[in-house]
Amino acid sequence: MSKTAMTVADLDLMPDDGNRYELIEGELYVSRSPGLAHQRSSWKLSGTLFVYLEANPIGEALATPGVIFDDINGVIPDLVYFSNERRDEIAAGTRISGAPDLVVEIVSPGSENERRDRVVKRDLYAKFGVREYWLLDPVLRCVEVHRHDGRTLRTVGVLGPEDVLTSPLLPGYSVKVADLFPQ
Repeated sequence: MSKTAMTVADLDLMPDDGNRYELIEGELYVSRSPGLAHQRSSWKLSGTLFVYLEANPIGEALATPGVIFDDINGVIPDLVYFSNERRDEIAAGTRISGAPDLVVEIVSPGSENERRDRVVKRDLYAKFGVREYWLLDPVLRCVEVHRHDGRTLRTVGVLGPEDVLTSPLLPGYSVKVADLFPQ
């Protein structure tokens, strides 16, 4: 007996109960609201991107938007960025429909959460052409940077606290990795 894949329409029927409901290849993933370390890192990164984009209005960054890739893939990344050139293509409606230029996930505690961010979501973002994927790890205090090479997302670096995070998508943007994590 085969299990029927869920769709984004099914996802829209999930209760508003504080959980995050995501759909990857028709499989439902549920996670709780992020903890304080996660929220603090999200706030710090969002702040640096806000300041950068105010001074360099080349695109838009959003925290925890709904991102729909197709009928069986809808997720809620911690942060996304898309260029002004792509805004009308992917962000004209109430959600993002298509691949943002940059997706950021902050690893939540637990082996299932870590596997979802490091493997399942990375594969999903690669499949749909996300150009760059940052994975912030508050426990290890590092940032993994993955860039699309035309086929998949390849790791181009694992940055430690003393390193500086930059991106070709954000010319002139830089932040010391240690500044992304709570003290």
